[in-house]
Amino acid sequence: MKKQIIYTLFFALSGLTAFAQETMHPSPAQSKTIVITGGTIHVGNGTIIENGTLVLEKGKIKTVSATPVTISGDVERIDATGKQVYPGLIAPNSSLGLVEFASTKSTIDIEELGEMNPNIRSIVAYNTDSKIINTVRSNGVLLAQITPQGGMIPGSSSVVQLDAWNWQDAAYAMDNGIHFKMPALINRPTAFQRRGANADPVAAGLARLEEARSFFKEAKAYLNEKTHTSTNLKFEATRGLFDGSKPFFVHCDLVKEMLAAINFAKEFNFKLVLVGATDSWMIADILKENKVSVILGEIHSLPAAEDDAVDQPYKTPSMLQKAGVLFSMGFEGGDGNWRQRDLPFHAGTMSAYGMTKEEALSAITLNAAKILGIADRTGSIEAGKDANIIISTGDVLDMRSSVLTNAFIQGRALNLDNKHSQLFERYKYKYNVK
Repeated sequence: MKKQIIYTLFFALSGLTAFAQETMHPSPAQSKTIVITGGTIHVGNGTIIENGTLVLEKGKIKTVSATPVTISGDVERIDATGKQVYPGLIAPNSSLGLVEFASTKSTIDIEELGEMNPNIRSIVAYNTDSKIINTVRSNGVLLAQITPQGGMIPGSSSVVQLDAWNWQDAAYAMDNGIHFKMPALINRPTAFQRRGANADPVAAGLARLEEARSFFKEAKAYLNEKTHTSTNLKFEATRGLFDGSKPFFVHCDLVKEMLAAINFAKEFNFKLVLVGATDSWMIADILKENKVSVILGEIHSLPAAEDDAVDQPYKTPSMLQKAGVLFSMGFEGGDGNWRQRDLPFHAGTMSAYGMTKEEALSAITLNAAKILGIADRTGSIEAGKDANIIISTGDVLDMRSSVLTNAFIQGRALNLDNKHSQLFERYKYKYNVK
């Protein structure tokens, strides 16, 4: 019996060797200088360099040039002639690494009990062994903002890089902001209200908003005290909001809710970022005036109201762009983990509805980096920034032509294999598909 078990285990592991993602591992630190020549460099700030030269050294971008650069010594050269070179894409507001199967409770670690949990840190739950991560980065997404959910204040998000052994390795910008779920301020039809629900949903929403206001008033009073007999972890976690070092990410969609968020942020002098913001196009001038940034939800969706244009979600990005509002986009909810791989293609849709290709690219690179507070390190291909680079055979915003050939995180060359491509090859072999 023991011998049979050993044989069974041996053959099971042999099969994993050929096709399992477990055989992959994070890449070692960059050791050689890398020179990328001949490609079209999309800087990420709207600039394009034809037939450019890019030099990566010690995990940083050393040189970005429109002319050839002479580099001697032990150098790795990559000929990108005919290819497109981009900054690594950034996915804000993601549940990547927090959810593996949305239908399987044991693989979900995205929320805690209770309403007010600013001290909850999503980073410690981030699973670097998720099979989804490699499917996302093979489409160019190299960084993601890992965001908690649940309750009115679900906690703090962190930015991670997608090539790591554990969450400590993955952390790129730790605890970069506190998230707040704006209570619904809309009257829903009675038929859709649960039995026993408040007869006035707006009044209930305003009451919950007042609870949040009381919480932050108490936190402010606590933080203004020089000494404490005991430490309040929830109040301590809000310190970055009051000193302006961390943004206040408010999740809401309707105009009434966004205006309430603006007034709330003004009251406490918080740096506001709206997340979702479906109807942000209606108040773009107000957002610009109040220096409010926006992380839109997915572009491929239906309009919020019956009388909105059917293509309004597609047009919203260009309307914010023209109004001068800093914005990016992400995927919220249970499927906000695996759908991040579609991020570049949603940006491609933006470019078909009023934005240029370079503006759409900036939305998911440099704009995202600015909103997340990491623009000094990444988001564009500029000397001194981290070497987070992707190279594609075609337009990375077009699913018909985009095939990544190379990707680098802080100069480390990534293995772009993933579970999906392995299964593709497995069944090609089984059915003798040429």
